[in-house]
Amino acid sequence: MIQIYLNSLILIISLMTVLWIVSLLIKNVSIVDIFWGLGFVITNAYYYFAAGTFYPVPTILFVMVFIWGVRLSGYLAWRNIGKEEDFRYQEFRRKYGAKNYRFISFFQTFLLQGVLMWIISSTLLGVNIYASAHGPTFLDYIGIIVWLTGLFFEAGGDLQLARFKSNINNKGKVLNTGLWRYTRHPNYFGDSAVWWGYGLLCLSTGSYLLVIGSLLMTLLIIKVSGVALLEKTLKNRKPEYDEYIRKTSPFIPWFPKK
Repeated sequence: MIQIYLNSLILIISLMTVLWIVSLLIKNVSIVDIFWGLGFVITNAYYYFAAGTFYPVPTILFVMVFIWGVRLSGYLAWRNIGKEEDFRYQEFRRKYGAKNYRFISFFQTFLLQGVLMWIISSTLLGVNIYASAHGPTFLDYIGIIVWLTGLFFEAGGDLQLARFKSNINNKGKVLNTGLWRYTRHPNYFGDSAVWWGYGLLCLSTGSYLLVIGSLLMTLLIIKVSGVALLEKTLKNRKPEYDEYIRKTSPFIPWFPKK
């Protein structure tokens, strides 16, 4: 297991290095976000074939990760290709200088995300290495249900947001209907639920320590790059957002307050 896990680190860093070189050519670091989902698809595929057992649960996981990763990367590609670089990376360019940021971006963005991807993927490794030859257990079925719920919220939230933004009359307004009526971040909640679906499959194998991947992903979503960062931005840009915060559950879906 350790050798497979270390090999995956080499694989991920190699992919991130190639991606960094491409970002230099097109002068756009945002492509790293597009690759996030596909990175897990590739890494999990390596775990699956390296383990070589092809048992039912790892095969189910292979399909789950493929659907989730391809959808996420496809959506981000559709949203970002042809657009200017994400404001976060533009700010870094101004802060460090365009010339210096070319090299800083490798360590600050590509290498960092690669290492995070490697640690998070440990949950997927646990399923591929330790799953038994028997069919899914009760906990596996619960994990699949949690994953389906997460995919529904993530994909549904993205779709509703895309439709909302496509209407120019909604510029400056707050989306508070559909899934966004029950949680301020249905897509982030969905992403977290997806990873806890994987986590339950990992727990079913007895690999309790390797669920650290699901824990880390949730922490990043809530405290670092997801909810916390977005809420700070929206509070400054949309006056109605304070009222939306008062009425709507911050993360876990629940009925809005009166």
